[in-house]
Amino acid sequence: MKIRLFTLPNLVTLCNLLSGSMAAVTALTGGDLRVAFWLVVAAAVCDFLDGLTARLLNSYSGIGVELDSLADVVSFGFAPAAILYALYGRSAWHFALPEWVSPVGGVALFLVTAFSALRLAKFNVDEEQHTEFTGLPTPACALFFAALGWLVQSGVLYLSRGMLVGLAVAFALLLILPIRMFSFKFSGFGWRGNALRYLFALFALALFLWLKVGAVPLIILLYVVVSGVRNLLAGHHRAE
Repeated sequence: MKIRLFTLPNLVTLCNLLSGSMAAVTALTGGDLRVAFWLVVAAAVCDFLDGLTARLLNSYSGIGVELDSLADVVSFGFAPAAILYALYGRSAWHFALPEWVSPVGGVALFLVTAFSALRLAKFNVDEEQHTEFTGLPTPACALFFAALGWLVQSGVLYLSRGMLVGLAVAFALLLILPIRMFSFKFSGFGWRGNALRYLFALFALALFLWLKVGAVPLIILLYVVVSGVRNLLAGHHRAE
């Protein structure tokens, strides 16, 4: 069987990987976390475009699927954890703790990487995630932490070490919890069946125009809350 490595979709996926790698390097070498944020954004754009390119060119392959997940582990698993680790080094605990707590807390931040890998592996074999997601998508998790890095670097926000560890653990769990979350895969362009997507997208755009990068964490949190409420309502209707 002839395997084609350098297809256009695969090259776009490699751009995703390179952007995520540079975001991690920028964070871990003490670089500007605002640059790291935009590199994660670039990785997310490439992650969207590789699938779109594959569909437009009808250029699907098993290699592309595997490569996409490998790139995502770096860009949306390791890079956000690296940004968290950089923030951790720049912050402090708000109360006295034994010396061993700090290195353990630093390791705990990389639960984001480990659970992102689990999330992506599950996605590859789960036949129920074609129209919706189960658990928080890894790009959303990565953009949340990358935006926090941008806000801290800009002096808009301060996060203590305890807050960073708490957020890392919470989002790591969100990645693998069996919570149905709506996707932005539109079923046509009509209102019917897409109402939630259109309303959320419009609200997110308005929030971004108002708060710029500061809106990104709020949009991700809103996405989690709306998906959770939607799950509760769906469960209530089923119970009836």
